[in-house]
Amino acid sequence: MSKLHFTTKHANEATVQRNWYVVDGTNQTVGRMCAKIAAILRGKNKAYFTPHVDCGDFVIVINADKIQFTGNKLEQKVYDHFTGYPGGLKEEVAKDLLKRRPEVIIERAVKGMLPKNRLGRKMYKKLFVYADGKHPHTAQQPKELKF
Repeated sequence: MSKLHFTTKHANEATVQRNWYVVDGTNQTVGRMCAKIAAILRGKNKAYFTPHVDCGDFVIVINADKIQFTGNKLEQKVYDHFTGYPGGLKEEVAKDLLKRRPEVIIERAVKGMLPKNRLGRKMYKKLFVYADGKHPHTAQQPKELKF
């Protein structure tokens, strides 16, 4: 075989190494933080990234209640949900959702940045979001991520 002929190495489930990362949401902008989290969940931070294989790592987000929005998004951004019944469109401003369920804001933002197929749903299951500074994943020895 010629030395000028190379083949691309594709990752598979046997060759992928998964790490655990902890992201602190204190004073982080929602979109910027979630874009980096989505890239880690997808595995784009690895040299052997393969689009059709789940190469991503596990991500734990703590202090989700301390995230920040830029501009007037806290008062103007509307999260909607349809119940399935006639007239069942529920709307909630970001300020109220941040008080009631702060982890939903990060989960919805990251889910929107992942692929819309079964591979994206598999990647989304590796995200764990907590409103306070505690998490139960101490056995995995996660690494701190600074953005």
